[in-house]
Amino acid sequence: MTSPSNALRPEIWPPLPYEAWQDTCATLHRWAQIVGKIRVAQTPWVNHQWHVVLYLTARGLTTSPMPYDDGRLFEIDFDFIEHELIVRTSGGGERRLPLSARSVAVFYAAVLAALAELDIHVRIHGTPNEIPDAIPFSEDQTHCSYEPDFAQRFWRALLQVDRVFKQFRTGFLGKVSPVHFFWGSFDLAVTRFSGRSAPLHPGGVPGLPDAITREAYSHEVSSAGFWPGAGLGYPAFYSYAYPEPAGFRAAPVQPEGAFFHEAMGEFILPYEAMRTADAPDEALLGFLQSTYEAAANAGGWDRAALECAFGEPRVPRAI
Repeated sequence: MTSPSNALRPEIWPPLPYEAWQDTCATLHRWAQIVGKIRVAQTPWVNHQWHVVLYLTARGLTTSPMPYDDGRLFEIDFDFIEHELIVRTSGGGERRLPLSARSVAVFYAAVLAALAELDIHVRIHGTPNEIPDAIPFSEDQTHCSYEPDFAQRFWRALLQVDRVFKQFRTGFLGKVSPVHFFWGSFDLAVTRFSGRSAPLHPGGVPGLPDAITREAYSHEVSSAGFWPGAGLGYPAFYSYAYPEPAGFRAAPVQPEGAFFHEAMGEFILPYEAMRTADAPDEALLGFLQSTYEAAANAGGWDRAALECAFGEPRVPRAI
């Protein structure tokens, strides 16, 4: 995989110091949950909650089209170039809301009002998930920050992570998730499956019903993703195995700067270590591949049957 030149790297992999935008990050996390919960309310369940996620676009994040009761479809997009939230319907209706410094409560009311103007009426669970001590959306006047530059930097970082994750995804013949943005945990993730069922997950994730967690982890996985910084204090890539096999955390991984975080039970690669590497793409792919191999080797996965070479444009996979 060709790495971007050093001259282009600052733009392609933007700096994302968490302490400089953590208030915006917290607000945007909750805004994304409001939009994501609308998708939950309208979309039939898909295994491992794959129906609830958002997807990267050339301008931001999207729900993709969602069905409504009268046969119309609608979608909601975050546009981080013009800094707008856009609601569109298959009937031609459209509403635009500015992304600006406003409280979660004001944003929540504005989104519901925009939907109502398009004759779309959706009821959602009104409290954030996977956030300790969450404030109901309608009452949250605390989170009200929006710095356009950092929101756009975050999206531009996600675009590049999405690109590399999709390249990594091509090297697996077994069941593998699309690259998904999970608004609950506010991370971009890709997951490979061994094909075997997993023991019942113990649950206990803050703000998430155990039945949902157990459905998500019904089968053995090696999962990797990218967090913007909450919980760690800095943006980072992660990789974990469920269930964690013996010897997993002691496995050597790449690149330099990656380590096993004992408290979190996951391998971590700080975003800044990847971003400033001589070849950032290769550093990230090395982390994804080496941590997957740690899970697959320790877990006894049938690697010969599950793996293939990374895909190339216009080149069919050899059989």
